[in-house]
Amino acid sequence: MAWGNQTMVTEFVLLGLSDTWEVNVLLFVFFLLVYMATLFSNVLILSAIISDHSLSDSPMLFLLGHLALLDLCLASFVIPRYLFDFVVQRQAISFQGCMAQIFYLHLFAGGEMLLLTAMAYDRYVAICHPLRYASLMSRRHCIGLVLASWAGGLLHTSVQLGFTINAPFCGPNRVDNYFCDLPYVIKLACIDTSPLEVTMVTNTGIMSLVCFLAVLLSYALILSTIRSRGPSEGPNKAAYTCTSHLIVVTMYFGPILFTYLHPYTRFMIDKVFSVFFNSVTPFLNPAVYALKNKEMKAAIRRLLVRRSGQVSAHGRPAIRQSEAATSGSWLGAS
Repeated sequence: MAWGNQTMVTEFVLLGLSDTWEVNVLLFVFFLLVYMATLFSNVLILSAIISDHSLSDSPMLFLLGHLALLDLCLASFVIPRYLFDFVVQRQAISFQGCMAQIFYLHLFAGGEMLLLTAMAYDRYVAICHPLRYASLMSRRHCIGLVLASWAGGLLHTSVQLGFTINAPFCGPNRVDNYFCDLPYVIKLACIDTSPLEVTMVTNTGIMSLVCFLAVLLSYALILSTIRSRGPSEGPNKAAYTCTSHLIVVTMYFGPILFTYLHPYTRFMIDKVFSVFFNSVTPFLNPAVYALKNKEMKAAIRRLLVRRSGQVSAHGRPAIRQSEAATSGSWLGAS
């Protein structure tokens, strides 16, 4: 297209989430606490998996480690800048910076959608086809699923950025959110934005819808299999875990579907939903997927004991063998 040379806007103004000072202070505290908790929990999970080879050999925990990495990336490309800009009272972002935010948002969010789908498939195979689990979820297959998630996210964001960066922006330049995203930026283009809106719906909306339906189908088959095995403590725990997973997945996909599947019109609730999938879900994922897993909890305890032993002048006693041998499946919520 010949639009690239027509771009006149050199920066965008981020209007944020509120015009009220008191509300913005509360939002600053909220984002700061959520980001610190997200950073701590996801780094802790990654450190535990990297330091314990038995965890990285587990397909579910291998995928979970990459989910923690994506959550870190998804939360870190927007929130620190938002906090810094609030402190220095700066609202402007360069055109290149705005396009970079769009690129990284859809790279990490697209990759996470595909990875959540892969994790749902992993649970489906583990519960519904346990005898084939070792072959279907071998290390080679797990690496393939992770690479496919990143490649899918890269392809997805390249398409998004391709039709956005080539559109002419000649003013206005006020983005009605606290970061740059397609629904808010493309409506500022100096052309008929209908084709851009349709492309956004086709790309992001359909992709998220297909992934969400695939996740729902996987968990529906899992719950059906669990129910067919009759009442017992194990199935009850599995059903509880499935429900908690579905709640978090819905909190992630729901805002994305609502935001990207309705072209031409923006609602105030869209900004609230953007907070959910950009900030809240990366904070909730560790608690739901990792910290209820017995293996993961045991590995985190071992990691913390090792770290505390390294900083202690007299050291700490070695970890008891019984704790080191602690294991539990993904169903072992406690």
